[in-house]
Amino acid sequence: MLQIRGSDERGFADHGWLKAKHSFSFADYYDPSNMGFRGLRVMNEDRIDAAQGFGTHPHRDMEIITVILKGALEHKDSMGTGSVIKPGDVQYMSAGSGVLHSEFNHSKEESAHLYQIWILPNERGAKPRYAQTHFTREHKLNKLCLVASPDGREGSIAIRANAKLYSSILDPGKDLSYRPEQNRGQWVQIIRGELSVNGKTVREGDGVSIWDVSEIELKPIAETEILLFDLE
Repeated sequence: MLQIRGSDERGFADHGWLKAKHSFSFADYYDPSNMGFRGLRVMNEDRIDAAQGFGTHPHRDMEIITVILKGALEHKDSMGTGSVIKPGDVQYMSAGSGVLHSEFNHSKEESAHLYQIWILPNERGAKPRYAQTHFTREHKLNKLCLVASPDGREGSIAIRANAKLYSSILDPGKDLSYRPEQNRGQWVQIIRGELSVNGKTVREGDGVSIWDVSEIELKPIAETEILLFDLE
């Protein structure tokens, strides 16, 4: 089965300095038919004005992954971590038993564009932890690059969830296929571009939930960037 969550169907919030699209219910946006997909709980596309951001706030028992598309985001947390994440970086924070953090656009001139993703953990009350890894265009070009996994294999970030996250940039004519294990679900998020997923055309901002298929066929129509989640 395959179901498309169109970009224009997502929830939208305009806070002035922050413009956000929510694939699933989040904050003031509530849609009981879109509360998440399997272990994937939050898929937010955020645009943050220059020098603006989220002040110090708490999280707990959530696996949080941030992918920067444009600009830079400055992060500080109660674990003592301070970093700036840029395009190509994947940031991971396991909130565990509780963590405080802040996120601000690092630039005083340019806006930042990013995806923030929350995945339900398979362990509650664990010690919070942080990781950050850079994946180049070459890592992702015309292949599925594993960027997060339960065991951290292939240079991916080890997360506390039975989930795998792949990132890929596909050229037209460079088709890919993915064969999932039984009884798992997949989510494909279109970061930019246009492609066919098992015969269905999707474009920038669209998401696709997939289950009970033996193969996922990805056929790019234009240069396309995607995130592919394999979920318990």
